[in-house]
Amino acid sequence: MIKGIKGVKDLLPEETPRWRFLEETARRWASRYGFHEIRIPIFEVTTLFARSIGTSTDIVEKEMYTFQDRDGTSVTLRPEGTAGTVRAYIEHNRAAVPVPQKYFYLGPMFRHERPQAGRLRQFHQFGVESLGTADPRADVEVISLLWRMLSDLRLPGLTLEINNLGYTGDRDAYRPHLVAYLKQYESRLCVNCRNRLEANPLRVLDCKVPECRAITETAPRLAESLSGEANSYFTKVLMGLDAVKIPYALNHRLVRGLDYYNLTTFEVTSTNLGAQNAVGAGGRYDGLVETLGGPPTPAVGFALGLERMSMLAPEFERAKMLDDASIYVAGFGDQGSMAGLAALEELRLTGLTTVSDFRSTTLKAHLRQADRLACRFTLIIGDDEAVKGSAILRNMETKAQHDVTLSGLAPQISSLVTSP
Repeated sequence: MIKGIKGVKDLLPEETPRWRFLEETARRWASRYGFHEIRIPIFEVTTLFARSIGTSTDIVEKEMYTFQDRDGTSVTLRPEGTAGTVRAYIEHNRAAVPVPQKYFYLGPMFRHERPQAGRLRQFHQFGVESLGTADPRADVEVISLLWRMLSDLRLPGLTLEINNLGYTGDRDAYRPHLVAYLKQYESRLCVNCRNRLEANPLRVLDCKVPECRAITETAPRLAESLSGEANSYFTKVLMGLDAVKIPYALNHRLVRGLDYYNLTTFEVTSTNLGAQNAVGAGGRYDGLVETLGGPPTPAVGFALGLERMSMLAPEFERAKMLDDASIYVAGFGDQGSMAGLAALEELRLTGLTTVSDFRSTTLKAHLRQADRLACRFTLIIGDDEAVKGSAILRNMETKAQHDVTLSGLAPQISSLVTSP
């Protein structure tokens, strides 16, 4: 037997209604905020990710699925969605379009990580990118979209954490102070943090290893090196969040794992996820478009993991998890089975979700399958009913029954299944 690859998960029919609900909720909220869907390729040239994410990041150094195409080009399965979106923005000259460019995307990403709960090698992200606006209100808008969407899903234990990364010059000024401090404790840092010390020392602040966290508790803070312009921008972001009544907590450790962020960075966490507690995260990345060969373009966005959302999502009401007004047709007997087949087609053509199990040959077997499929109603058509041109509609929850005629069946069924 050939099994699936480690870290790659099948989504079976029992799970897909939940996923579809999450995806439809995300699409609805993105559209409400004026974001439009973009569909980018699953693989790109490797250089795109190396230049955008940063060569010193764990993603580029250890986690990308990279291989040689037949013409020798190095290509990589996308580890995140921002780089591809920005590449499309540049390639199709979207900067020339005289309206804000606000995109959302939804689909699989790929990272060669150690598989664990909520973190797979093929995982799924929903993300948004707002390009072309350098106003703090654009930051507030994307944060608001993320917060409202997660709140609408009633995900438990949510906290919005936010930090100010300043400009590149601010971080350049801060880095020597941080490195000098960390060098004193280098032997006590974990292996990952010792490797980051020279290449990406700010990531040490975000380490979850207890001893590393204890060491960095008294480290110099980035806030002490921020320029007046960076502080002013961040203050306006916080004022905007206050204005739209979104709660937040300042977190000076929040530095994010990608090199392209500046100024606002944020993350929504949940107390119900354990150590890997981030549900969604993002920030401002004003220099990325220019780094990838485009014009200077301010930008801000976020991405969230659908696997983690699915783990957190409470049990939805049955009506939300199942297709509306699902009807099982129990057609049995020589004439009843043919009448049942005709009824199936008629109800489906009117937009009603209608199913049956052609293996069942008795009413008892049909009713058992209707229960297993969690159908709300069963339409019963045996030989006697077929001869009389009638059927029985049974409510599977209340057991109430209604006689209907096979002539003009669809309007009768629609009326009965939608009535209180």
